[in-house]
Amino acid sequence: MPSLHKAAQWLQPSCIVGGPITAIDPQTLWGKGIRGLVLDVDQTLTPRRQLVLPETVCHWIEQVRPRFKLHLLSNNLNRKRILWVARQLDLPYCLAARKPSRHSLRQVLKTINLPPAQVAMVGDRLFTDVLAGNRMGMMSLLVKPIASDGQPSRQDRLYRMELHLLRALGCSTTAGGGLPTPTEG
Repeated sequence: MPSLHKAAQWLQPSCIVGGPITAIDPQTLWGKGIRGLVLDVDQTLTPRRQLVLPETVCHWIEQVRPRFKLHLLSNNLNRKRILWVARQLDLPYCLAARKPSRHSLRQVLKTINLPPAQVAMVGDRLFTDVLAGNRMGMMSLLVKPIASDGQPSRQDRLYRMELHLLRALGCSTTAGGGLPTPTEG
């Protein structure tokens, strides 16, 4: 069973966030030495097939922008869509990344000029975002897929199936991992 154990290590997120990307507390990340964030786009920043970002996401990006180097990384092949999102947020981007391949992530790390240990990969999928971040030695944050109102999507079967797989591999599926969510103020 060594191969299952190895698979579990590669798929275990550093932290399972108990909500969408906006539930990540930037202060806690900063305290853990994170200085850069590589952000998935589809279902992490905006629901699939939607161009307009939830207001909560725009607000969260503005909150983290002064402290962190930010870069979008998407497997999506639709240049118009990713460019539209990147322009709304005024962020650099890479599309057709082929996550979990490390090639695009290496390019992003060169662009933001940070070592992997100081960067978190943030996304909603184990087999792309988490696996890519873990393979690069980055912190990996698994967020819940986002709905158009900025709340967690309730209709994401793939996310639930991936959590079920984590449990079957003997991994933790508890939200937290030392990253409390921001307090409302």
